Amino acid sequence: MQVTDLYEKAPYNPEDPNPWLALYLDMSLPLSDEVKAALLSNSGSKSRQFVLPLIRPCAKLTMVGFQLLKIFIPNKFTSSKLLHRLIFWGLRNFVRPDANYLILRHFHIGSEILQFVASNVPGVQIPLNPLRPRDLGDLVDNMFLKHDLNIYNFLIRINREMKAQGIQLTKQQRLNFDAITDGPFPIDEDKLPKRWLNFLDLESAIEVYTPLYQLFLTDSDFWRACNSLQLDETVALYTSKLIGDPSYMGLVNNKHPLVPLSTLQAGYRLLLHGLAAECLHATLVQFKRQTQSAGVQAN
Repeated sequence: MQVTDLYEKAPYNPEDPNPWLALYLDMSLPLSDEVKAALLSNSGSKSRQFVLPLIRPCAKLTMVGFQLLKIFIPNKFTSSKLLHRLIFWGLRNFVRPDANYLILRHFHIGSEILQFVASNVPGVQIPLNPLRPRDLGDLVDNMFLKHDLNIYNFLIRINREMKAQGIQLTKQQRLNFDAITDGPFPIDEDKLPKRWLNFLDLESAIEVYTPLYQLFLTDSDFWRACNSLQLDETVALYTSKLIGDPSYMGLVNNKHPLVPLSTLQAGYRLLLHGLAAECLHATLVQFKRQTQSAGVQAN
């Protein structure tokens, strides 16, 4: 994406250093320049600076109102189909192309991480439902709901299999990285809308959609979606045990799924979830490259 040019060609003034340039050049996180640039261009946008402070309190008040409403009519307005059509309409008409790109990437990344874990637990065979959206139109097919269902179905199935066979997650001497894509995902970036109305940053868009999630999903679906964010820690633990390297755990902020957090924090935590998934996938890409390099040298 051309968004990297914002930082590669950015001027540097020691008397007034650009904080986003500093974070882009920082290499402490295992993220590609493309992903960092997309995240930082959203973080430094006028939308996040001026629109988000107005959206966030309104979104939280709306969620409180919807929660009170659902005490009396818990499933009156539920429609996953309508929810996903509204999300698609909003993303297409108001959200920045780099934010939409990060959203589409997230489904590919989530699918690959689950497949990596499943393919590296000896003796375990479980069905998976990989999500591979190429453009925003693919999201209409209940993509967000399927993403949440995938993680819970994965946890239930893999742990039942391991318990039945007496298997423990341990470091594997030969890891299978076939599930991990080292390179661009099959996303049609050229089709992402770039009209003048596409100004909304990723975090603001998430805050707008969280109350809609609460309204149009059943109470069970909404709570499951919110609580799934704390499973970042669970998946990170699985991966760290298989790799034998716990260092990635320090990058996980959504923790302790046995002690669920308030749904009012779901918007910000969803952004952290996206960052955690990007970091974990980038870490696996690095391990894949090291494994391939070691294999070439051995030959």
